[in-house]
Amino acid sequence: MSGTMKAIIKHTRGYGAKIETVPIPTIRDNEVLIKVHATSICGTDVHIYTWDEWSQSRVNPPYVFGHEFAGEIVKVGNKVTNLQVGDRVSAETHLVCYSCSQCLNGNYHICKNTKIIGVDTNGCFAEYVALPAVNIWKNPEEMPYDIASIQEPMGNAVHTVLSGDVAGKTVAVIGCGPIGIMAVSVAKACGASQVIALDINEYRLDLAKKMGATTIINSSEADPVQTVLSLTNGDGVDVVCEMSGHPVAMNQGFKMITNGGRFSILSLPTRPVELDITNDIVFKGIQVQGITGRRMFTTWQQVSSLLNSKQVDVKPLITHHFPLDEFEKGFDLMIAGKCGKVVLHP
Repeated sequence: MSGTMKAIIKHTRGYGAKIETVPIPTIRDNEVLIKVHATSICGTDVHIYTWDEWSQSRVNPPYVFGHEFAGEIVKVGNKVTNLQVGDRVSAETHLVCYSCSQCLNGNYHICKNTKIIGVDTNGCFAEYVALPAVNIWKNPEEMPYDIASIQEPMGNAVHTVLSGDVAGKTVAVIGCGPIGIMAVSVAKACGASQVIALDINEYRLDLAKKMGATTIINSSEADPVQTVLSLTNGDGVDVVCEMSGHPVAMNQGFKMITNGGRFSILSLPTRPVELDITNDIVFKGIQVQGITGRRMFTTWQQVSSLLNSKQVDVKPLITHHFPLDEFEKGFDLMIAGKCGKVVLHP
């Protein structure tokens, strides 16, 4: 398919982005071309947009960014046999090598040579995106495009929560950005006895409550550690899902976890975090896990099942819709923390 399209370009090594007209991508024999119907803004996109230290060291403008989307296949490469024009799809955003030791052991999500769509390659903040067929996830015909577009970040939440057992356990989710809020809903759907959501943003704490939190704690107004201990008969929580990346919040998480608990970290602190490893990890005998991406494609199956069964309803989390041309409004809301998920429509 020839022609041009609108796309949001990270155009400079500085703050912001802009809409430009660029060529529609061409596809290789093993790729598909997708018409994007919905694309959602991720925290990673905000890092790139605001040009923080992480993005300065990682991305190389100018390029199309964005990595969460849903759309319809409009062209397939000559070697693609499992997909066809008209399929409604999303995509796993990790482009992996399939040959390193991690990949050969089935741990594709921690491939040593991973590239990320919209970070290391052109992404989906555009009318069309070209991707390898092996990365494509087929969506049910009845799934709305906006909901389908947030399966990738929901996969992060599912991977974090379900990297161990939560049924009948107490769970604290620290950091109620969109993925943290989805983690609240996943933990509740999967049988957690208590789901405690912690943040300092009242707007997002209210969303967490709507999404299933049994208790919300504003950490700027109450001592989070003492409050959690009082909610758990002094024992502390069985599972902590760390989504904030804030050094103070992370340390509080280690103080509120029970002996033998699980501490799963999805967040990306922007600087080194000082921890009391002796007292908060070793003597407590806890398991600390780093979580990256989604297990390919086990996590996608879990996400799809949770959505299709209606055990998790993400509609309340999608708070804003904008045309692609009005992307700046969406980024302003994300930066201010006055939204859930923001979906753009090319």
